[in-house]
Amino acid sequence: MKDWLQRNLKGDPILWAIVLLFSFISIAVVYSATGTLAYKKMNGNTEAFLFKHSSLIFVGLGCMWLAHRIDYRHYSRLSLYALLVSVPLLLFTFFMGGETNGASRWMTIPVINQTFQPSDLAKLALISHLASMLSRRQQHLDDFKTTMLPVMLWVGTICSLIILSNASTALLLFATCMLLMFIGRVPLKHMAVMVGIFVVLGGAGLAAGQRLGTVMSRVTNFTDKTKKTPFQLEHSYIAIATGGIAGKGPGKSTERNILPHPYSDFIYAVIIEEYGLLGGFVILFLYLAFLYRGLKTVMNSYGAFGGLLSAGLSFSLVLQALVNMGVAVGLGPITGLPLPLLSMGGTSLIFTGISIGIILAVSRGEREIRPMTGEPDDTARIPSQRAQYA
Repeated sequence: MKDWLQRNLKGDPILWAIVLLFSFISIAVVYSATGTLAYKKMNGNTEAFLFKHSSLIFVGLGCMWLAHRIDYRHYSRLSLYALLVSVPLLLFTFFMGGETNGASRWMTIPVINQTFQPSDLAKLALISHLASMLSRRQQHLDDFKTTMLPVMLWVGTICSLIILSNASTALLLFATCMLLMFIGRVPLKHMAVMVGIFVVLGGAGLAAGQRLGTVMSRVTNFTDKTKKTPFQLEHSYIAIATGGIAGKGPGKSTERNILPHPYSDFIYAVIIEEYGLLGGFVILFLYLAFLYRGLKTVMNSYGAFGGLLSAGLSFSLVLQALVNMGVAVGLGPITGLPLPLLSMGGTSLIFTGISIGIILAVSRGEREIRPMTGEPDDTARIPSQRAQYA
């Protein structure tokens, strides 16, 4: 078994273990949290959601395995094509996509009748292409016109299109891009210009989109302590308070019957109610361990592209997890972001699997060299990269 695993599961073994552990936890928690939903929509067939969610998790793990077998340098080229596809998909979804809770974020894939969020593809593509652009221009980062202008245009365009219908995802993606630019040694003055561009384009997109009123009300509810606590947050507090140290036990949550989207947005509250603060700390520890292993991959990377790609994807997943958990315990305004690797989802599980597969591909440690000359290619290493992350 050990030899088989070593042959077929390349890359960081600890990262593999963390992801597999998350998958098993997700199946158990989602099965518990979807009980009421199953009785409402499936005439009490609670196994229907269990089978669907488990199937998507295994598909996501399969995509992760396939992605980790590919030389990660190929993603540098593929990311541009994915971005070019993402732009029309985001526009199509905004104008003609399926609307849920006042936002047009989904489009239905014909034949298989599966919903799909183009923002998931856009996030993965933008982070990968940003890592590619920064790695290729490490020696020319002060050249605003040829280096930074393309970076700013892509980041501003994609984030502005996403913010039309999903403000929290756009803000989180922009924060990830800024972190990636900082790691990629972009001068602070250029980053300040990037913030200004996003404020203008993002503000225009928010005003012209569907979420301005929702964003303002959620921020007001969080900052104005005289207002009544929002319904979903109130019951999230109750779930956490009644969970105690050790929790009520698997499948014994009561707030799952009251909380909106207990299997997605507020699944962390259900986890704490059933498994207690100890379970909540275990989940937090696993995300931090995931981030550590992702950054360990950055330290061991031989080239700038691999390091930046692993850092960007790791930060993207863990930042979203921290925001989701922070909302559940009242540390931030309600966002509607799911908990990656744990929440019930559709194609988002597949794109999460692809993202982790790319991190694992980088952790395999391929050197970025030209096959014929043996010299570093145009994704040359960031100077003193190993020392920088040590």
